[in-house]
Amino acid sequence: MSRDLATPSSDLQDYYDHVPPAHRLSDYSTLSGQGQNIPLQAAASSSAVNLAEPYSDIPSARTRLHFGDRRGEFVDSPYVEEKSRLGNRKKWVLGGLIAIIVAIIVAIILGVVLSRTNSSSSSSDDSISGDPSQFTKDSSLKQSFWGIAYTPEGTLYPDCGAKLSDVVTDIQLLSQLTTRIRVYGADCNTTALVLNAIQLTKVNMTVYIANYPEATDNGEAYDRQKSAIQSAIQTFGTDHIAGVTVGNEFILDYLDDNGGTDPNSDIGNTGAQILLGFINDTRSMLSDMSVSLKIGNADAGSYFNDLVLEDVDYGMANVHPWFANVSIEQAAGWTWNFFETIDVALAKSLSNDPEMSIAETGWPTNSTDAGNESNGPSTASETNLQTFLNTFVCQANANGTEYFFFEYFDETWKTEKYGGVEGYWGLFYSNRTLKNIEIPDCSSSS
Repeated sequence: MSRDLATPSSDLQDYYDHVPPAHRLSDYSTLSGQGQNIPLQAAASSSAVNLAEPYSDIPSARTRLHFGDRRGEFVDSPYVEEKSRLGNRKKWVLGGLIAIIVAIIVAIILGVVLSRTNSSSSSSDDSISGDPSQFTKDSSLKQSFWGIAYTPEGTLYPDCGAKLSDVVTDIQLLSQLTTRIRVYGADCNTTALVLNAIQLTKVNMTVYIANYPEATDNGEAYDRQKSAIQSAIQTFGTDHIAGVTVGNEFILDYLDDNGGTDPNSDIGNTGAQILLGFINDTRSMLSDMSVSLKIGNADAGSYFNDLVLEDVDYGMANVHPWFANVSIEQAAGWTWNFFETIDVALAKSLSNDPEMSIAETGWPTNSTDAGNESNGPSTASETNLQTFLNTFVCQANANGTEYFFFEYFDETWKTEKYGGVEGYWGLFYSNRTLKNIEIPDCSSSS
């Protein structure tokens, strides 16, 4: 969702209410739900896809200082004796001996400190006990989801603090639910942490890594994440990378910031040119590294710009029935119908026919206040999340719809920053305990 990374002015609660007449489709606002269930057979024109969208934790307003690790400074302090005139040989000898002794002491201290520093810098997995690939499976978890949206804890730039041990735990749990995840950005070492955790746990998992650029910082956020992605690929390779997603609701945010509504208007196309610069630079980066990976883009379901989609291998659409004032009884059918009618149809109309997936869909379970607990007939509760799971997951698997369930666990920073339902979309609570739900038992397509 855009508020995961954008300014608070990006109000997704009504973005479905004010969708522009986008992509030559005009009936989106009157799409009806398809009952409790979605079609069990794939549409005749649908094709297999491997997609994902970046769900990122990178705020666009960076106002707080980053208090990084404190590092000691070692300044040479030579022992100097300046005596006027008299150059007594004994004093020179004594001074030389003292200098040697001081040098030895400094060398010993420096060696100890450097040893500790090296130990600290390389101890990201020191807290991981035993073999991370040997872990107890939870019988209540089923590998039923096509994909799941995931943001490691502690990756909210600039307040980075993610721990490899936490990411390993997350991957162990996620691997019991899906074989695919997507992340939203590369700040705070996200890409390397996830790839490292997959490598350590030896699970069957691929990840759609991501770069979450901004339109107003002259490429600063993009360049920073680009470097992190390069480093992660050089270190861990691409065996577990399914694609690189550049941009998360970039066009939606650009329109919102510049008073636009139509993603294919002059304003939308201006934003698209900025985003295309990032996309093409990512393509060049991968080519220079002799790496072949799909490149995609993620945006709100009705805010894809045609120029952008025509230049990528895949698109990922956020489709949230809760924000669309849809009752839980209609939510699954509405989600499938919206995605097929708006996003899949758009992709089919383009010359490159990019693969499409649902990047985010889910249901909130709580709210910080009663006023935001409901959005029309949409009510946040664990009971309703269970209903959405029961009516969407297995049916989507059966008809070939590719999706990333939103999301892995509740994120407390969203609750603190935005309130309402924003922090309560997880299958798990923030402490990684499964909510009072039952995971559907149906395998997803491979």
